[in-house]
Amino acid sequence: MTTTVIKTENLTKRFGDFIAVDKISFEVHPGEIFGFLGANGAGKTTAMRMLCGLSIPSNGFATVAGYDVYKETEQIKKSIGYMSQKFSLYEDLTVTENIHFFGGIYGLSDKQIKEKSTELIQKLELEDQTKKLVKTLPLGWKQKLAFSVAIIHQPQIVFLDEPTGGVDPVTRRQFWDLIYDAADKGITVFVTTHYMDEAEYCHRVSIMVDGSIKALDSPSALKKQFSADSMDKVFYELARGAKRSDN
Repeated sequence: MTTTVIKTENLTKRFGDFIAVDKISFEVHPGEIFGFLGANGAGKTTAMRMLCGLSIPSNGFATVAGYDVYKETEQIKKSIGYMSQKFSLYEDLTVTENIHFFGGIYGLSDKQIKEKSTELIQKLELEDQTKKLVKTLPLGWKQKLAFSVAIIHQPQIVFLDEPTGGVDPVTRRQFWDLIYDAADKGITVFVTTHYMDEAEYCHRVSIMVDGSIKALDSPSALKKQFSADSMDKVFYELARGAKRSDN
């Protein structure tokens, strides 16, 4: 059994003279909840796009689910799930139509889609909402539904880009219950967030500043290392010297 599902060595992305991601190296293990933190402009999204097979690196090495990010991007896309804060569901389709659509995109059979749809609707307690357009749902329900369809095909890894932005604290906690449940089933979770209390929920956390990883360890170890009583203070210590302001 592989001990790493994501591995990078000196992974780099340049845009002209600008180095968006600067020689980052780390590993992520199966079933791990890995927090990928950084302020706007730190390089998080650019790094995630390379790992998802959406952007080819300029230099360095990386594998995702055992596949090379240079040569095997299609295999990577089939092995992962992805949820973005900005776009994850079709607003003008019903709950059921979204589930069926994404099940088809991820290659499930009609029988599997029907089974997964029933299971997912029951789990999210959406029995009375199946025929409603997604745009009519509260944001919290949309986020939970988006996460559920992102892992409907039981991927090895799910990438979550700011998944809880804009939702209330109670809904955020419920969303993290879904993340823990997925990790318990063996799905590796790679998540970016700007909520530092959410960093506490991760098994390990990396913190990027100006394109480089400045710290990587468990939340408890990082707090000890920086003599801090919260991840907010750890993040502040690392990020206060950042030069960038845009992603």
